[in-house]
Amino acid sequence: MVRYRSLPALAGVHAGVAILLASTAGNAQATPGEVTDFQQVVADAAREFQVPQEVLLGVSYQASWWEGNSGRPSTQGGYGPMHLTDTTAGQAYANRPGEGPVDSTGTKDPSEHTLNTAAALTGVRPEKVRTDEKENVRAGAALLASYQQEATGGRPKEAGRWYAATARYSQAGDQANAAAYANAVYTSIRTGLAHTRKDGRHIVLPASPAVAPERGQLAKLSLRRGTSRAEQAECPTSLDCRFIPAAGTNYQVASRPTNGIKINTIVIHDIEGSYQAGISTFQNPSSGVSAHYVMKADGSETTQMVPTGGIAFHSGNYWVNMHSVGIEHEGFATQGAAWFTPATYEATAQLVRYLAKRFDVPLDRQHIIGHDNVLPVSGPAIPGAHWDPGPYWDWKKFMILLSPHGKQDKDAKDHSHGTVRPGQAVTITPGFRHNIQTVQVCDNEPAPGGTGRSTAGGGATVACTTQTQPSNFLFVHTAPRHDAPLFADPTIHSDGTLGSDRIDDWGSTIVGGQQFVVADQKGEWTAIWYTGSKVWFHNPHGRNTKPAPHARIIRPKTGTTAVPLYSTAYPRPDEYPAGLSPSVQKPLGVYALPQGQAYVSTAPPQHTDDFFKATPTRPETVVTGRDTYHVIQYNHRLALVNHHDTR
Repeated sequence: MVRYRSLPALAGVHAGVAILLASTAGNAQATPGEVTDFQQVVADAAREFQVPQEVLLGVSYQASWWEGNSGRPSTQGGYGPMHLTDTTAGQAYANRPGEGPVDSTGTKDPSEHTLNTAAALTGVRPEKVRTDEKENVRAGAALLASYQQEATGGRPKEAGRWYAATARYSQAGDQANAAAYANAVYTSIRTGLAHTRKDGRHIVLPASPAVAPERGQLAKLSLRRGTSRAEQAECPTSLDCRFIPAAGTNYQVASRPTNGIKINTIVIHDIEGSYQAGISTFQNPSSGVSAHYVMKADGSETTQMVPTGGIAFHSGNYWVNMHSVGIEHEGFATQGAAWFTPATYEATAQLVRYLAKRFDVPLDRQHIIGHDNVLPVSGPAIPGAHWDPGPYWDWKKFMILLSPHGKQDKDAKDHSHGTVRPGQAVTITPGFRHNIQTVQVCDNEPAPGGTGRSTAGGGATVACTTQTQPSNFLFVHTAPRHDAPLFADPTIHSDGTLGSDRIDDWGSTIVGGQQFVVADQKGEWTAIWYTGSKVWFHNPHGRNTKPAPHARIIRPKTGTTAVPLYSTAYPRPDEYPAGLSPSVQKPLGVYALPQGQAYVSTAPPQHTDDFFKATPTRPETVVTGRDTYHVIQYNHRLALVNHHDTR
């Protein structure tokens, strides 16, 4: 996940006659569309359209970190160093890997088509503005100039008098968020900036502390009043907590749950890096990702980066993001307890208890989940799905910390281990400290927080290391014996290879706190329904399970062979208002709920829904459909099934 490192602001540098290019990498090579002298391009565009250089640089930094991203769109459909938007430009936006659509596509709202407007101002084809950094900067400068001209009737030379244009460039629909964007730009201008682009070229914006933004210009934009952005950290008083906003392109402003979108899930992640690297990544406009909170490994500090009402891009599934809060942790999943310390668990438990109380989130493993429990938005993306926080997050310890007075949850407290029977729902309870498991950690291991495709299904020979230590999972086999092959997930092992004990092969494991329906029992082995199959795990005297008598059991509707499963629950196309493009609701294909099997639903079925952020011409909009869906424990991950297809 972590790809960029933020450079400190140059508060001690003073503006000279011109903005300075500090250094250029000697061997940097420009790819098609990139420029070899970004600084000169900005200077030329600023002079051509009469925009102060520091304003143009400040806006570009907030929009993209001065990166062009080789013509690829951001999460919000923005292109180039000026983040000019076009949400109908192509499939790269609508089907962004790992996220899927994160906003309305195909609408006529001007805020989603600033690229076309800006291109018209310069007389350059939109395709060129998407891919050519020079033309993108020119178009962005022209758009800024048109905004200022419209708001004040001129193009002043003083940087502080461009507040209206800067605020409008945010495309926010309300005063609070437009002002937040403009204030961030002017803070950058006043304190200075430095950043090394991905092409190795180092850019510096010297500090201009004398610049005084004319904030009164905000009233000229006729934006809605109201506050959407949290000014203070939303944390329990027991935590040392601060608020540092993520880049605006990395999340959506929203007013959950007052807008009708219920927050019912809290997702635990790890960063696969340091605390500061995680913060820097979420501040990077081109990263396309964020989380609501970042936790330091020693428990000494918490940083909130997205207001809880906002939708952070953290789980790789936008529908899950709509209903969840994401918490990232400093550390590496394969290193486990080296990072997940008692202080980590205690600080995170305090935060989760606070959030659960605010949003009425049940404190159980069906609603407090890991990123490894979330399915991506499409079947082809499943093999590369993230699997953090991984096998060494101590769910037993953590859930005890969440319970009142440090006790177990109701089911675990009232029911002991023992004999299980077919048709019974059980909770998987391997514990942690005495549950010693062995896995293979291989040298091409995709980072749990990254987007690399899992290679657990085969491929080239790689060097692997055996790792044996306390774990939160159990392996599942194809037959009730230790030498039986491990279950092979049909997406990870689409080539027909057997299941493996690789640490990233999550498809052959069940995790503490998950609930399944017993399919069979033979000696010391218990079978459950899992991924449309019957799989076995070692369970002598029922020591790894406890009855779950309150669980809701779901079966496919009578008369069907199998019913489709989904990873999202969007309304039907005809349920969207005119002007809002429907999100795609498509079966996962490879996964299904076969007749004769049963699975546990985590909660009562919930209505389909979708969200569209506010724009200058439209307030935020929630679309609710007629259909309802169950969230079920399908395998290591959660899946959804239409209530109409179940009994």
